[in-house]
Amino acid sequence: MSAFVRLTVLLCLSFTGLGLKAQTDVWDGAKRTAPQDYDNIHVERIHSDERSSTFLIWVKKEVKLHKHEYHTETIVVLEGKAIMQIGDETRTISKGDLILIPVNTPHSVRTLSGKALKVVSVQAPEFKGQDRVWIDK
Repeated sequence: MSAFVRLTVLLCLSFTGLGLKAQTDVWDGAKRTAPQDYDNIHVERIHSDERSSTFLIWVKKEVKLHKHEYHTETIVVLEGKAIMQIGDETRTISKGDLILIPVNTPHSVRTLSGKALKVVSVQAPEFKGQDRVWIDK
């Protein structure tokens, strides 16, 4: 490798340390608990920008059938067990499961466990609460 190439690589690597990289955060959802007094669903926003929104969600009973007209949703189950409908399919979900929900796909969830279902939900692009459409069965 020539001296010029080595110098170029070194300069590029050193510039990445000057605040030009993405901000990162470490977040431990396992330590978060919901308040005692919520009825069915409790939501905490973790992060949001124009590209995506991330929420920590607890569901005691259910989330009724709905879809998102402009968003994909990715869900990671942290605690609990539930029956989830995604489109025409129904399946049991539990801790460690990763669920991918495409745009305009009807989905719902009904908790099976004695404690609330606890999930991380990532929606892209940013969720502003305007594209949720409730579906009557």
